[in-house]
Amino acid sequence: MFALLRSVWDEPRPARAAARPWQDRALVGVLAVVAVLEAVLRPELSWRAGSLALALVLLPLLLVRRSRPLLAVAGAFGTAAAASLVFGGEPGLTVLVFMVLFPFALFRWGSGREWVFGLAVMLGKVGLSAALGYLGPGDAVAGCAVLGTACALGAAVRYRGRARARELEQVKLLERERLARDLHDTVAHHVSAMAIRAQAGLATAPHRPEAATEALALIEAEASRALTEMRTMVRALRHNDSADLAPSPTVADVALLASVGRPGPEVDVRIDGAVDDLPKSVGTALYRLTQESVTNARRHARHATRIEVRVSVGETAVRLRVSDDGETGRTPAAQGHGLIGMKERATLLGGTCEAGPDASGWTVTAVLPLGATR
Repeated sequence: MFALLRSVWDEPRPARAAARPWQDRALVGVLAVVAVLEAVLRPELSWRAGSLALALVLLPLLLVRRSRPLLAVAGAFGTAAAASLVFGGEPGLTVLVFMVLFPFALFRWGSGREWVFGLAVMLGKVGLSAALGYLGPGDAVAGCAVLGTACALGAAVRYRGRARARELEQVKLLERERLARDLHDTVAHHVSAMAIRAQAGLATAPHRPEAATEALALIEAEASRALTEMRTMVRALRHNDSADLAPSPTVADVALLASVGRPGPEVDVRIDGAVDDLPKSVGTALYRLTQESVTNARRHARHATRIEVRVSVGETAVRLRVSDDGETGRTPAAQGHGLIGMKERATLLGGTCEAGPDASGWTVTAVLPLGATR
């Protein structure tokens, strides 16, 4: 039990909350208008001016509930407790229900220590009102239940977001591992070529002295390519993986994804430009991106009859476009984690990968530069 309490106390704050300035200001503005209308239009409202003033004082605290949740909770419930003492009762504005956002934000964005202090403040406010007779036993229990529910929801969203972040990071790490293995195969290819060139130069040097110079020139070129690939590889995180030892695919394997005459949507592949000189890392990445895009289209493109794959090799970059003629309306979430891995692979090679709906269905476009790897 002590260990559990200690872990709660030591719970750190999550990643910094995303700023939502205009949404929060809009929320405060709408609630302010509602508070004024309720204060004016409700004839039976007690402490009309005081209740409206309390609501207008508490509303700005919504703007800091993500960045400083304990301050927001302490300010809101402390001010509400002081107002209860001044008015001799609980304010009657229904719009004050927005106060449940403070305990939600506390457990969503606060640390364990802030949870403890914030709970003390909230329970102190409810206990004070109950002790002074402003709240009956039933109302006090209901108030605690509402606050507890808001806290539980905040904690649930917090840990769901944490689990989601771990899932996304795992996808990125897996893609980096695959890329590292592919690049390792590429570097091994270059090193093997250098060894063969050196052996050939040594074997022919006694009869053709110029052969050694030719071999050195070829070795220098291979070494430059290998170093470039290794610079790319150090940006990827690699874990040992002995289960997947299949050779790395190349851009030539993209043509094998065509499925003319097979069940399901027809996959039409067209490759323009010279692909023989493409770096292996780029060729492997093109295949991986194409494979994932085609798989996603087959799984998620509703009523699709055709999937087009277009690879175009330019002077400085190679471009990939995979599109289908399925119904529009899909979202990136429908792609699962595949799109995240695709973007990670393209980014590690200095390129880009984007996906989204267009006029005829769903399209994935990727651009991988050649200058950094040639």
